[in-house]
Amino acid sequence: MNPNTPYPVSAQLYADATQVITGGVDSPSRSYHPVGLSHPVFAARAAGAYIWDEDGHQYIDYVAAFGPLILGHAHPAVVAAINAQAAWGTVYGVPTRWETELAASIRQAIPSMEKMRFTGTGTEAVMSAIRLARAYTGRRYIVKFEGSYHGHYDGVLVDAGSGAATVGVSGASGVLPDLARFTLNMPYNDLEKLAAAVDKVRDDLAAILVEPIAGNMGIVPPAPGFLAGLVAIAHQAGALVIFDEVITGFRVCYGGAQNVLGITPDLTCLGKIVGGGLPIGVYGGPTRIMDMVAPVGPVYQDGTFAGNPLAVRAGLATLNELRQPGVYERLDALAERLSTGLQEIAARYGQAVTINRWGSMFTLFFTPGPVRNYAEASSASRTQFAAMFRGLLKRGVLLAPSIYEAWMVSAAHSENDIEKTLDAADAVFRELPKSPA
Repeated sequence: MNPNTPYPVSAQLYADATQVITGGVDSPSRSYHPVGLSHPVFAARAAGAYIWDEDGHQYIDYVAAFGPLILGHAHPAVVAAINAQAAWGTVYGVPTRWETELAASIRQAIPSMEKMRFTGTGTEAVMSAIRLARAYTGRRYIVKFEGSYHGHYDGVLVDAGSGAATVGVSGASGVLPDLARFTLNMPYNDLEKLAAAVDKVRDDLAAILVEPIAGNMGIVPPAPGFLAGLVAIAHQAGALVIFDEVITGFRVCYGGAQNVLGITPDLTCLGKIVGGGLPIGVYGGPTRIMDMVAPVGPVYQDGTFAGNPLAVRAGLATLNELRQPGVYERLDALAERLSTGLQEIAARYGQAVTINRWGSMFTLFFTPGPVRNYAEASSASRTQFAAMFRGLLKRGVLLAPSIYEAWMVSAAHSENDIEKTLDAADAVFRELPKSPA
């Protein structure tokens, strides 16, 4: 895209942004450079399943702000909750009853979170959970998995997925080696290598941090027995298990992936959906662990916007909608129709693809697969993905500009939206070069 294309307003807005915002975007995940475009489209407004850019183009949106918008954009119940609270004040510096109500709703849905604390972002939730695990165990090391992104906190940024992997940043720049050495990165779905790594630091391992269903190297489900084995390895070493459910929480079901998978972690981190589209983070677990957090215990976590009334009321409105009968069944059916349709189209035009889906989120990898870890996800063709991205964008379908992100189906999508998307995909795949041998 350039000023001579149908995106002149976005092009100019990006040029203006680069003068005052580093890289022209406030998150590398919003850069379109990895898909071969000189600038992103700039959003002007959104409603339901659609976004309109500043040039007036309408898109069927599968970004969903990278996950939070499970109800779609500007859902009336969420907007009403935000407006009602804004009229009464946006932040107080003292508690509100809404924080307690949202926490109680979360605990009812995810019983392992007996007590919890709100933060401003998912990054803060993970950072706080790690600090708490280290304090509770009196140990230093944590284990994470290659390609998993847990926010831009120093201790988990090395070898991260999502935007860092997309723009080719290792995450090591600016991270002190003395800190990074306490984070061990292991291949996802490999219990043998995990056990060997844990053995080396067994008496100094604080926690194993994992996405129960990986979402930042693309969607990668846990292999049978992987999570149960991981929990056993951690607990045998006296360490905690932290589930990062910032993406999966209330996305794969009403509750967390732990509800579906039948695996209970020691600590859970949430974000995205539980804020209804506003910034939020949550971490929680058993009372015996959470009562180490100040002002009850010695582990400090604070934040002016922790438990922000706008976010918690938007979250309450969202959870109320998600409790309605049939919501998740419909989401699953729409995502299944879209993903299977894409698989059929790819096969029709000789494209070797693997689609990993869980519920209403999936990733299309340009590789014959399987995709079970970061190395296999990284083998997918960036060139083919970029061509697909550009072709779909031109035809009014908006994706995240990264091979490592998911397509997110929302409750606002209709069957007609899915069929229009598949029609666009058919035209795009017809024009794509054949998959490399």
